[in-house]
Amino acid sequence: MTWELSLTGLLIGVLVGMTGMGGGSLMTPVLVLVFDFNVVLAVGTDILHGAIFKTIGAWRHRMLGHVHARLTFWLALGSVPASLAGVYVIELLKDHFGEDINDVASRILGVALVLGGIGFFVRIFVHKRAASNRPYLLTDRDRVYAVVIGLVGGFILGLTSVGSGTFFGLMLLLLFPLTAPKVVGTDLFHAAVLLWAAGLAHLSANNVDLAATGWLALGSIPGILIGSQFTVRLPERTIRVVLATVLLLAGIRLALG
Repeated sequence: MTWELSLTGLLIGVLVGMTGMGGGSLMTPVLVLVFDFNVVLAVGTDILHGAIFKTIGAWRHRMLGHVHARLTFWLALGSVPASLAGVYVIELLKDHFGEDINDVASRILGVALVLGGIGFFVRIFVHKRAASNRPYLLTDRDRVYAVVIGLVGGFILGLTSVGSGTFFGLMLLLLFPLTAPKVVGTDLFHAAVLLWAAGLAHLSANNVDLAATGWLALGSIPGILIGSQFTVRLPERTIRVVLATVLLLAGIRLALG
């Protein structure tokens, strides 16, 4: 279980670099269903791995001018503490359910993946606000939206690892007049900040397989660098439909046990 993990990381890294989507939503169910990881361990490993490789992608998009830094700050203001709350809830569930935590976590993850799949479908058909490359100044309403989005998405991510690309990317599309590259870049930059907070919390709770994290990063780091070069060529609608369908099926599989 070495090169297989690196190949998985490479494929998902390319996808995330291009679209900002699919990292936690796809990696965690792959670790559970393909590599037979314990669900809680898969969540923690995925989040810490995501922090590593999305930092590389975030740096690259920042260099390309694809990041709205102030919007990232307001998103993180809500998402970072909320993600820590999500990790804390997992620890409470572990204490309460003991050996049954894997079944409980599987169902929670399954529901999150189904919602993520629905989010993918929504992103396929959503009509975003008119955007331009001119600097976009945030209003007070924008700041409130960003903090609330951060609170909701951060908690879900800390609990399940799902949402750093799907949920936040969808909200950026719907609520802010950003160009497609800036949606991807801002989403990735914020995800890197958020995932480091949640990932270190999972690491301190012994919910991370460090060896697997290293093998995944070996593939995902070059993958996200490659994918970020093709941000302006977002995947065709067919690819997004396939991804959404995979998420829905994986979610139903985990939710039903």
